[in-house]
Amino acid sequence: MKVNVVHGALFGVAIGDALGVPAEFRSRETLKLDPIKDFVGYKSHNQPPGTFSDDSSLMFCLAESLCNGYDLNDLGYRFIQWLENGYWTAGGEVFDMGMTTSRAIDRLKRGTKPVLAGDFDEGNNGNGSLMRILPLLFYIRNFNIEERYAITKDVSSVTHGHIRSVIACFYYLEFALELLNGSDKQTAYNNTAKTVHDLIVSKQIIQKEIDLFAPLLKNDITKENIDNIPSFGYVMNTLKAAMYCFLTTDNYTDAVLMAVNLGNDADTTAAVTGGLAGLYYGFESIPEKWRNEVKRSNDIKDLCDRLTAATGM
Repeated sequence: MKVNVVHGALFGVAIGDALGVPAEFRSRETLKLDPIKDFVGYKSHNQPPGTFSDDSSLMFCLAESLCNGYDLNDLGYRFIQWLENGYWTAGGEVFDMGMTTSRAIDRLKRGTKPVLAGDFDEGNNGNGSLMRILPLLFYIRNFNIEERYAITKDVSSVTHGHIRSVIACFYYLEFALELLNGSDKQTAYNNTAKTVHDLIVSKQIIQKEIDLFAPLLKNDITKENIDNIPSFGYVMNTLKAAMYCFLTTDNYTDAVLMAVNLGNDADTTAAVTGGLAGLYYGFESIPEKWRNEVKRSNDIKDLCDRLTAATGM
């Protein structure tokens, strides 16, 4: 097992997120003229440099919960604490949140079961479960594929219950599992395509949903023109853009900066990209400056240590 693999993954998400926060909502064209190259502050969200967003906060909530085992009620409680009390925020306040996640947390507060709290409508396929799902990898890695799918489905459904979001999370974790188990990028990509396709066909998922994943399951995403891969908050945009950025670069820095400078939902694209890049290239591959300057760096390290111990990594 790679040294510090949990640290690489979680710091990878948070640093990608923090790089992207000041670029969120900015257009790709604008960023081509003035690209993000380092932590900067006070642009889109008026936050200091190194500030991560809800993407990382909710990811940290999942990681914290998994330190105590798998319990969706505990996870839901932590989501509520994040929204109401600033739990696992970068600076004590929630400054960004998706509407689907907001509605889900409201349902959790009213006592809805976590697996039923998320929206199940086709129109609610934002990237809010994909952005936070990576810590689950370390819990499910030794389970069989049916168990991995079932648990991923339930964890996604706490906020995003539609099958499209579920498959996106499942694809992402299966690809990450290939990397974790030592596959090179291309082998991981090929194996994941077959694994995910076979599983979702066996689940009798409707063909319309399967077809949406064709760029990843049947084609080579890296052959796409990046101009044809949007980077808005739709889950398919984020998954495809993150895979493109990870697969077409060869180090952590280039991967996350490419993702950030796609613009629009820049923080989430970079968070999802950064999780894969940190996992694959390792904690030490992330520039030391960024590791030190991301907000709550010491708290993140402590959480990584605890999750590593709890999951036997």
